[in-house]
Amino acid sequence: MNGMENKVALVTGAAGGIGEAVVRALAERGVAVALVDRNADRLEQLAKELRNEGGRAEAFPADVTDSADVEAVIDGVEQQLGPIDYLVNGAGVLRLGQARALTDQDWATTFAVNTTGVFFVSRAVVNRMVARGSRGAIVTVASNAAGTARVDMSAYSASKAAATMFTKCLGLEVSKFGIRCNVVAPGSTDTPMLTALWEDNSAAQASIEGVASAFRVGIPLGRIAQPAHIADAVLFLLSDQAAHITMHDLTVDGGAALGH
Repeated sequence: MNGMENKVALVTGAAGGIGEAVVRALAERGVAVALVDRNADRLEQLAKELRNEGGRAEAFPADVTDSADVEAVIDGVEQQLGPIDYLVNGAGVLRLGQARALTDQDWATTFAVNTTGVFFVSRAVVNRMVARGSRGAIVTVASNAAGTARVDMSAYSASKAAATMFTKCLGLEVSKFGIRCNVVAPGSTDTPMLTALWEDNSAAQASIEGVASAFRVGIPLGRIAQPAHIADAVLFLLSDQAAHITMHDLTVDGGAALGH
């Protein structure tokens, strides 16, 4: 028994690298998982895989930037799977570029998904938890870039910093209801979002060794994170092992931000 059996979790960005790892880890622990993402085909494929492995998982295609869509989907999740106990805000996008060269759309899209989406989904889930008087746990997947300046990542870093502080403020407000809100801040992780930026294998080594011209110190532990490393941190903060932890920001980056 792990204390998570028969709970219900909603994971946004479920079709992505970290989101999928979180979904699989939850399903392995007997959690019924609602998979939310815009990639409907991949969602359904993943849900079928998990069900074939004995898990309980359902696909709920949705756009986290659409408030009405979010409210409707969360109603559907609770009708089909039951009251939500855990929320993982994993949906995210990355638009690279010098701050002065970013387009209006780059900025708007980044904040719509990474920040406003966290607000829409968290608000919808927490309001339902409070209304029925149930405890719960929320984890927002942010980034170590939320607290460490990075070249070409101003929009992403700013959006993740905003999502981080929103999650902490929400956690302060709802702590009296027994709802915990925490943040996991990954560094470079072997996901499609990262590897799509690599031109060849040297890019991974550059991340590990550091890039002086970009003021990156590298990764002291000497490796790129795997999605499972991030999922482990997320599950810890959702679990009863973290029952007295809220408003915490757990960095999982192999030391790349030097402990910040």
